[in-house]
Amino acid sequence: MGNGCDAVVKFSTKMYETFEHTADLGLRIRSAHLESLFEEAGCALFSVMVENLGTIQPREKCAFSKSGDDLEYLLFDWLNELLYRFDSEHRLFGRFDVEIQNGRLNGSAWGEPWDRKRHVLTHEVKAITYHGLKVQQTADGWMAEIIVDI
Repeated sequence: MGNGCDAVVKFSTKMYETFEHTADLGLRIRSAHLESLFEEAGCALFSVMVENLGTIQPREKCAFSKSGDDLEYLLFDWLNELLYRFDSEHRLFGRFDVEIQNGRLNGSAWGEPWDRKRHVLTHEVKAITYHGLKVQQTADGWMAEIIVDI
């Protein structure tokens, strides 16, 4: 599938939204396909952290592999890994590609190291939470809700 988050903004068809949740922030993501739901979740996470996703250049690729039969936990692990890369390596991502097959997620994220001169951070995401975590098939495709601790 492959999702460049800039395509979402470019065509004004944002597939995610935020909602307030006490001291946390909720992300609601919708997509026609399961894999693109996970890609959009990556975009949503970094859109909370960075003022303008368009400033993130796809200079470096990081590959990820996660396994699990529960889609909620698989989404949690995917986003948690992306957040870990930001926390430990100061990497920002703006493009994602995910394949899910037989309980295994193989994903790639493209981005670059955080540059304080070009990347304005808006929220510090401390953690992805299990609270309210939801992934479900809908009449229009797929929907996920994730609460992040900010």
